[in-house]
Amino acid sequence: MTTTPEPGQQVAGDPGPEPDAAGHDGSGTPVAGYAVPAPKPAKARLLQDGRDMFWSIGPLVVVCVILAGILGMCSFAPTGPGPGPVPDYDAPAALQADADALKIPIRVPQLPDDWHSNSGSRKGIEGGRTDPVTGQAVRAVGAVVGYLTPSGMYLSITQSNADEDALIRSFSSDLVPTGTQDVDGVRWVVYEGGERDGKPGEPVWTAQVRGPTGPVQLAVTGAAGTDEYRTLAAATQSQQPLPVS
Repeated sequence: MTTTPEPGQQVAGDPGPEPDAAGHDGSGTPVAGYAVPAPKPAKARLLQDGRDMFWSIGPLVVVCVILAGILGMCSFAPTGPGPGPVPDYDAPAALQADADALKIPIRVPQLPDDWHSNSGSRKGIEGGRTDPVTGQAVRAVGAVVGYLTPSGMYLSITQSNADEDALIRSFSSDLVPTGTQDVDGVRWVVYEGGERDGKPGEPVWTAQVRGPTGPVQLAVTGAAGTDEYRTLAAATQSQQPLPVS
């Protein structure tokens, strides 16, 4: 027979205290059947403090700077970057190759040692010359070599079989004749005019020079002064054309 317990009497088999809201009993032990919140994941070490990133990357940067200095890839310049080395361009070899390919009279300028060739190219001018046999306008060609002058300015010489007006138009359609220069007995026509990047365009000097293999139209242009124009003009016109293979 079952006896009803008196009020306040402990019943055998008491399940003990109810679990709290977090699913723990009074002793802090998780109770089966209750979800327990997972702890927050730990922050990545690099995100804990900016100093961690500095100490990770800083030594690598220092090593790269040291290696670059040893290899000569950089240097300290308190007054800013200085001029770089002048590109090495073999003008005599390039002009000989141009003469062989273009089949026009080409000369190698004989310049002082403080002039440095630094670039070269070939150019084509559609309808740039009048064929002496047919009288028709045909394609003209030319060889160009650029130089750094003793003053550090750029100047180029173009040697072409183009007619004078067509060669001048290949530089700019705004150029007009403004005078002449006599260079050791050769008459050079000076063309000026137009603008480039909001500044007056560079003048172009041109002259036709005749030789044993026919005439060639020369043109000098660049940012150098009159004396350097004259030096390049004289150094070119005084030479004999290269032999053509």
